[in-house]
Amino acid sequence: MQPYGWDAEWEAEFAPFAGQGLLPGRVVRVDRGLCDVVTSGGTVRADTEFVVPRDPMKVVCTGDWVAVDPEGGDPRYVRALLPRRTAFVRSTSSKRSEGQILAANVDHAIVAVPLTGDLDLGRIERFLALAWESGAQPVVVLTKADLVPDAVTLSYLVQDVETAAPGVPVFSVSAATGEGIDVLAAVAAGGTSVLLGQSGAGKSTLANALLGEDVMDVQATRDVDGKGRHTTTTRNLLALPGGGVLIDTPGLRGVGLWDAQTGVGQVFAEIEELSGQCRFQDCAHIAEPGCAVLAAVESGELPERRLDSYRKLMRENQWIVAKTDARLRAELRRDWKRKGAEGKAAMEAKRGRWA
Repeated sequence: MQPYGWDAEWEAEFAPFAGQGLLPGRVVRVDRGLCDVVTSGGTVRADTEFVVPRDPMKVVCTGDWVAVDPEGGDPRYVRALLPRRTAFVRSTSSKRSEGQILAANVDHAIVAVPLTGDLDLGRIERFLALAWESGAQPVVVLTKADLVPDAVTLSYLVQDVETAAPGVPVFSVSAATGEGIDVLAAVAAGGTSVLLGQSGAGKSTLANALLGEDVMDVQATRDVDGKGRHTTTTRNLLALPGGGVLIDTPGLRGVGLWDAQTGVGQVFAEIEELSGQCRFQDCAHIAEPGCAVLAAVESGELPERRLDSYRKLMRENQWIVAKTDARLRAELRRDWKRKGAEGKAAMEAKRGRWA
């Protein structure tokens, strides 16, 4: 069990279930109410019928540690879910206010970004906000580095991403040439890593390079736009030969925030720090006098793109939280009305000066 992350802390958490004669295991795959669980006696198929919650945030997920029947038919049954240390959560694509857990008990969130087109820094910042919020350490991996024409261009691309990812390791890799794979393997060896990114980012190819064999199916990207097709359709937890385990995930088209204010703050740490220097404590960094954030944009210290992205993610996060918090919704309405009245008064004052 140790190759899959079992340690003394998990053993202590499991103690009550051990007294009931149950067996500890880690979920390596979930599919329609059934899951594959790796145990000390091998991998077993298990039914999650007895641990189906009303809360979608508590459904069994790849990476979970569970208590299963020590013996029985096929499938056996999951009897309990151990408390998670970390969880990578995004909002669902539906209009309902629900979160979706992509991976549990993760130490590193590896965001794969292909170098086959223009870098979408805003999308990277979005992934990183969720990664920080999950409790995992984010890592950005620029894939398909062999397609970049020269080393100088590659270094500039890495620098661009580093400005959007303060405090986050950023490096380039190529599964085709092996460049950077040893560095990534060293990161992944330190626990459980989840591999995230859009379709065509080269996640399955990267997973195969780390595994040292073609375990994950790979499909070619489209020649027209360089985008990929979904290769991985389920989340799979795989033991790596150099140590650690890797959770490969399907390509994500939508990456909605889910109560990620702390994560957004970490992604935009420089803006959060500047905010402390603003004249007003509730400064919105729009047009207020004495705004240190706007002053930094004006001086060139802070790229305007970063501020725009920060505003966008903060608004989105506030909205998703408000969907499930009636008190916050009321506060937002009052705030919008206040700002609307202030804007109207400012326009009337201008008309008075023009008259």
